[in-house]
Amino acid sequence: MSYDLMVFDPSSAPRERRQFMEWYAEQTQWSENHSYQDHSVSSEALQAWFKEMVNFFPPMNGPLASDDVDDPKVTDHCIGRSVIYSAFAWGVAEDAHPKMRELAIKHGLGFFDASADTGEILFPESANEPRLSKPWWKFW
Repeated sequence: MSYDLMVFDPSSAPRERRQFMEWYAEQTQWSENHSYQDHSVSSEALQAWFKEMVNFFPPMNGPLASDDVDDPKVTDHCIGRSVIYSAFAWGVAEDAHPKMRELAIKHGLGFFDASADTGEILFPESANEPRLSKPWWKFW
């Protein structure tokens, strides 16, 4: 069992929890016609997030895979067009969650805590909405 988190392209995901969870279930069928180890299939923001995230949690597989099989930070990143799902060792969960969330915010991505029963879903606010009285991020 792993500690699972996901970043996603917010323009691809529904904003209502029930529809989001249905969309999430579809994404995790891994039915896209490409390798799920290659970050070049993703949006520019997801690619930028991935290139930064692997400095902290290197991938288990793919072209950037770590050679250190004993490193607990080596992570199974499953890369889709609109999502990157990361399965961490539980021993690094306290470091993985804030780093992944921080980088999602930095790159304007959504964030989902897939390991929690009522996992946090975080969306950046629409660029068209006023930001003066509202936080930049919407939470569920």
